[in-house]
Amino acid sequence: MIRLTPDQMKKGGIIAAFALVAVGVLYYQLHDDAPPPPPAPVVATAPVKTTSTAKVNATPSGNVAKSLGTTSAQLDPTLRMEAMLVTESLVYSGNGRNIFSASSVPIVIDKPIAPVRVKQGPPPPPPPPPPPPPPPPIDLKFFGTTSGADGKRRAFLLHGEDVFLASDGDIVQRRYKVISVSANSILVEDLANNNRQTLPLLAR
Repeated sequence: MIRLTPDQMKKGGIIAAFALVAVGVLYYQLHDDAPPPPPAPVVATAPVKTTSTAKVNATPSGNVAKSLGTTSAQLDPTLRMEAMLVTESLVYSGNGRNIFSASSVPIVIDKPIAPVRVKQGPPPPPPPPPPPPPPPPIDLKFFGTTSGADGKRRAFLLHGEDVFLASDGDIVQRRYKVISVSANSILVEDLANNNRQTLPLLAR
């Protein structure tokens, strides 16, 4: 039996560890360089046609209802590459405007016939009501004065062809009240319109 010294055992352990590391690196490189397995071929299967075995009942009018069968025959999971290739080969050949092209002829929009409605402001306020009409003039003419024995002055008034002699406070024609009498004018009140007017002395 061969006995190893501690120094030889230490070297042997280092060599064994190095060998394990080398084997691991070699296995990693060989595993990555291996080509991937080929894909499994796609096998097209024909759709299985099934028919319904249910009994067909007659409609109230006597006609036989049409059987549409089941939908399992329409659910075919097979990928159809031919249809996809046909759509990829399509080329746009329209005569109008290409909405996907920036250089296409733009569409000319005609101007509106009706003018644009302008937003107006609030309507102006209504005009104020007209003022009331002025009262009618007093239909009397002052053409002279006289003084009585008491010294009180009286006025001569003419209404049409009628002549009146009135002093302060007298009422003429049941409408006109004499307020005051002076040498050149008199103040008369129209009782119907509650209006006072000054009548001048008529020139002779």
